[in-house]
Amino acid sequence: MFESIRDAGPFMWLLVVLSIISLTFILERAWALRRSRVIPPVLADALQHRGPEELRMVCHASPSPLARLSLAVIDNLGWPKAENSGAVEVKARREVTVLERGLVIIEIIVGIAPLLGLVGTIWAIIPLFGDFGKAVSGDNTLLAKGIAAALNKTLAGLLVAIPSLVAWSYFNKKVEVLAVELEGQCDGLIRRYYLGDGRGQPVESEPPHRP
Repeated sequence: MFESIRDAGPFMWLLVVLSIISLTFILERAWALRRSRVIPPVLADALQHRGPEELRMVCHASPSPLARLSLAVIDNLGWPKAENSGAVEVKARREVTVLERGLVIIEIIVGIAPLLGLVGTIWAIIPLFGDFGKAVSGDNTLLAKGIAAALNKTLAGLLVAIPSLVAWSYFNKKVEVLAVELEGQCDGLIRRYYLGDGRGQPVESEPPHRP
């Protein structure tokens, strides 16, 4: 197998490199996008009933996108609700961008791998058809083997692109689902702190100040 790749030319080597890069990013994203790393269960539970200081300690003990967003809410509790929500939305977009890191590389590989395979096939077939007259008058077996070897590049390109496309689609959908869940968790936290005392109890309105 190694000899066939070695003899296949530079386009096959490029496809091998692309396959390694794609596999690396797929494994890295599979590890990074685990739900327990993005939304730790202990932190999701703490958001429901812990006070600001207790929640801050849980966030520091469970570093994750949800922890960073929760800390942003806690740090800005002195702000009006609308301003706090706006600041958290900006930070949430940054966190989603981090979750999407590497997906663009997989997307690029999905696009260029089949094209590289096709170019490699054409590149290998051109010399064969240049000597087509000699092949017709001689042994056609060599021509057939040359075409088969050239088509291997197209096959290799598809074999790189198809799993990459599956992974890219899956991770994009997973990021979308995690982003919606992060939004829901942060919205619930903001509502709890601004509509209550941080422990789910309603805040009593202060009597108006009289001079």
